[in-house]
Amino acid sequence: MAGGRAGEGERLKSGFAPGIVEEMTVTTTPPMGTTHLGPSVPPMYSTPSMIQLIEDTCIRLIDAYVEPGEQSVGTRVDVQHLAPTTIGKSVTARVEVREVKGRRYAFNVEVHNEDGVKIGEGAHDRALIDIARFAATYG
Repeated sequence: MAGGRAGEGERLKSGFAPGIVEEMTVTTTPPMGTTHLGPSVPPMYSTPSMIQLIEDTCIRLIDAYVEPGEQSVGTRVDVQHLAPTTIGKSVTARVEVREVKGRRYAFNVEVHNEDGVKIGEGAHDRALIDIARFAATYG
C-alpha cells in the first residue's frame, strides 16, 4: 500500500484478517457499576460498562490498521451478560476478528473477571467510515 489510502479491495492496512485478537483489562470502579439492586447488594459491574469495554477493545485493535481520516463505528452489539462481578475486580475483554467484508468487520467477544469466570459473550460488528464524509453527511 506504500503510504497511500487503501484501495477498493483493501480497506485496512495489511494484516487485518480473521483470527487476529486483542485483549484489554480494566479494574472496575464505582462509575462502572449499578446500585439500583438495593442497599444490601454491593455495586456490580454494569452491562453498559461491559459493552463499552468490548467497544474500546475492538477500537484499539482496528486503530492499528486504519488510515488517517478513517475510524470505525459500532453497527451491532449482541452480548449476553452471564454473571455478576463486584466493583473493584478486574475484567478482561477478548475480541477476535471473525469476518471481514469490505468496510464491515465482525468480532466474537468474551469478557472474564479476575477469578476466571466468563461474565459476557457474544458478537460485535463495526464499520469503517471516512470521518470527513461522515461529518458532512450527519454532522
